[in-house]
Amino acid sequence: MSISLAEGIRDIPDHPSAGIMFRDITPLLADPEMFEEVITQFVAGLEGEVDLVTGIEARGFILAAPVALALGVGFVPIRKAGKLPYETESKSYQLEYGEATIEVHKDAVKAGQRVLLVDDVLATGGTARAGRELVEGLGGKVIGARFLIELEALEGRKALGDLPVTSLVTY
Repeated sequence: MSISLAEGIRDIPDHPSAGIMFRDITPLLADPEMFEEVITQFVAGLEGEVDLVTGIEARGFILAAPVALALGVGFVPIRKAGKLPYETESKSYQLEYGEATIEVHKDAVKAGQRVLLVDDVLATGGTARAGRELVEGLGGKVIGARFLIELEALEGRKALGDLPVTSLVTY
């Protein structure tokens, strides 16, 4: 039986602002077969290739933590500014409907560690690029990125340069 992940994604028009089509993944997450399929596809071919998995707040956490467990490696949260309790590095960036800043603990990534970047949506690529820059600024090497959804018209892959990117559902 083939699972269509797109069937688990609900469109919400004009959220968080007019003209934005929000892709709601909560129905997919509530379906254990779909959720498992996402994790299975995210980890495929990465066994032994990754030392850490980063997830970007907030929905990236939901996807990245089980990926880290499946790979037998640690999970590092990349959070919105002001949310982490220890010393942080931060990066500001533009997104399709405004701007934001994300942070990571300064000691979260060790020099040379191979890191997989995970988030729910690749849109303009600003968030993912900022996450990559944070990890690399700490000495890590981002070996790839996994996204559940990619909004192809926004050309987010361009912001990631030569980074290998996998997206499971494209719009």
